[in-house]
Amino acid sequence: MPLLTAGRVLAGPALEPLDDAALVIEGTMIAWVGPRTQIPPEYREQETVDLGASTVLPGLIDAHVHLAFDGGPHPVERMRAENDAAQVALMLRSARELLSVGVTTARDLGARDLLAVTVRDAIADGTARGPRMLVAGPALTVTGGHCWFMGGEADSEQELRMAVRRLHKAGVDCIKIMSTGGNMTPGSAPWHAQFTAEELAAVVSEAHRLGKKVAAHAHGVEGIRRALAAGVDTLEHCSFQTADGTDGFDPALADAIAVAPVAVSPTCSARVLEFQRLLPPRTSALAELYQRGATIVASTDAGIDHNPHYGFVHALEAMHELGMSRLDVLRAATVTAADVLGVGSSTGSLAPGLEADLIAVPADPTADLGALHELEYVMTRGVPFTPDPVPEILPLDVDDLPDMLRRIIEAHESATAGV
Repeated sequence: MPLLTAGRVLAGPALEPLDDAALVIEGTMIAWVGPRTQIPPEYREQETVDLGASTVLPGLIDAHVHLAFDGGPHPVERMRAENDAAQVALMLRSARELLSVGVTTARDLGARDLLAVTVRDAIADGTARGPRMLVAGPALTVTGGHCWFMGGEADSEQELRMAVRRLHKAGVDCIKIMSTGGNMTPGSAPWHAQFTAEELAAVVSEAHRLGKKVAAHAHGVEGIRRALAAGVDTLEHCSFQTADGTDGFDPALADAIAVAPVAVSPTCSARVLEFQRLLPPRTSALAELYQRGATIVASTDAGIDHNPHYGFVHALEAMHELGMSRLDVLRAATVTAADVLGVGSSTGSLAPGLEADLIAVPADPTADLGALHELEYVMTRGVPFTPDPVPEILPLDVDDLPDMLRRIIEAHESATAGV
């Protein structure tokens, strides 16, 4: 039962700063947190881990990852080429990369068949180290639709209801549905809606009946609108993407999202600022939704093209650059994300009765998010973890972009030539 002491602890759901503070860990749980001078007598003789002047805060949460994508230039090709054993090995590596940058909880929103369930359980029982995983299994999509190769094709309300029931039976934690097409699947268009509002509502009804939350991949405006009307729990991406790359942001729809019981999971990755630099100018949906008061959780889509699983802190810095306060970014990556994902009674903040998921960094991240790059201590479910070294994230070039995005750039350059 270690006693952790530190210069500062960001405690409770408000991330309240407690100077010269301490935490008591009993097994996997936090037993006590407070000022060092107020440590209860029964804990004062415990083994002490002194973290010096460090700041201790809750472990970070990435609400949208893909363990089975490798974050390289061709993740889809690799997934389709590998057998299940190779995919599980990759997924376990991805999980360690997440934990190595302080992510102690993550939600996997799409892997082949039920491999994510296997990986989640291997981490949970201690066979492998990684974050607490919430997994969706294969994303539901139309036949030949976005990410069809994961094994989640369904084409009617009845087929969708049956798919939800099968996934529930298999033990997934949540349901993912592709409300629109996507950028990574040949023949799929992210601005096209894939399901009717009624089909989406059938998925939500069935999932909620079974106690599962629904995450909707939604790029284009119509797919966002239908997912919102269907009552999904999280809108993934919510990018207002258009066919020609023009600004598709819809203020009225954004206002509706802000007042609805839904959270936006913007998949703001380590690359988002680079994409903004390379792509035609457009409204930042994240900034607009934040200003309107929408509930926002930190998420990255880690694993997709050029988006490695060790880029989470870069993503948090990008969220701040796009207009969110540092404290709100930290809440989006801890307590808010835990509540939205349905695990707020287990993790997301540092308080007695919650699991001991925490990190320590040398400075106060509420003043400088860059402090999160310098992990000094990681603990998940009461067990310390020594982070693995992770590679540097190198800048992108236009040639690194997917074909669809390069075509948008070329069309924009052609349209503005001579203006």
